[in-house]
Amino acid sequence: MALDWKNLSFSRQILPAIALLGLLAAVLFIFVGLPDRNLTEPDREPPRAPAELAAQARVAGAGVVEPSSETIQIGSALSGLITGLFVQPGDRVTEGQVLFTVDDRAVRAQLREANAAIAEARASIAEARSAQATAAQQLALYRNVDDPAAVSRAEVIRAEGEAAAARERLSLAQARLQAAQARAGSAQTEIARLTVRAPIAGEILAVNIRKGEYVSTMGGGGSQPFIEMGQTQPLHVRIDIDEEQAPRVALGAPATVSPRGASDRRVEAEFVRAEPLVVPKRSLTNSAAERVDVRVLQVIYELPETNGLFRVGQQVDAYIAAKGAEE
Repeated sequence: MALDWKNLSFSRQILPAIALLGLLAAVLFIFVGLPDRNLTEPDREPPRAPAELAAQARVAGAGVVEPSSETIQIGSALSGLITGLFVQPGDRVTEGQVLFTVDDRAVRAQLREANAAIAEARASIAEARSAQATAAQQLALYRNVDDPAAVSRAEVIRAEGEAAAARERLSLAQARLQAAQARAGSAQTEIARLTVRAPIAGEILAVNIRKGEYVSTMGGGGSQPFIEMGQTQPLHVRIDIDEEQAPRVALGAPATVSPRGASDRRVEAEFVRAEPLVVPKRSLTNSAAERVDVRVLQVIYELPETNGLFRVGQQVDAYIAAKGAEE
């Protein structure tokens, strides 16, 4: 029997068909969009206290490994092209060792000009002293003449004037010498400032410049330091203790420290100091329950030699004995 399209009714036949298709599409969408509820092991286990520590009265905190000297950010006092770079990350340097040099050709030209001015001023001094000696002898000769009629008063006055002028030329030449020496000293100081040296003995942690780059004087505002270095023998760890837990910390007691996510690899760190200033929390653990709107007490501990277990900038978990707890 052929379908007669003229006898189809929208309300009795077409509309129910559309509703049925919509219902089937909704059911399919619901089943396809269901979340995967299969249980899987997490890629990274959240940090937790070992069983032997969890049973004791301890204060937990998160920390960051840093050099014992703290991180020193090296900049340049003067702008210019880098003409020499003599270190790379991981190098150990001594105090005063050259790290990098900045183009000093313009300053050396100023030094040569100042040295030439020094030589000229010294020649002028020698000439002025000779003229002064000649004028003094001439004046003495005129004044020692027994017969007043032999020398006129005008000649005596002229000799006195030449002697005074010679003294003034000598003073002027000496002043020019001092000015030239000051310019030379300033140029030598600028040359020394264009050679950047290590302020302490330590390890190069990062080098953010390359030979041939132009550098400007490093300032604030989050500008990147040219070189970062510090004393990494020994290493320190800076532990943040939430301010509400700070009164419970037994200052002076050792801390149990482990790398983040490796609680089975623990070391005992020695207390160094507690920072007197409570600061806003900056070292975050990315925990969902972590509060970031708190202030923390920073406690510094010295890590023992661990053969590379800890690195500068590494995050750690730390547990410190609470006041009154039995060790």
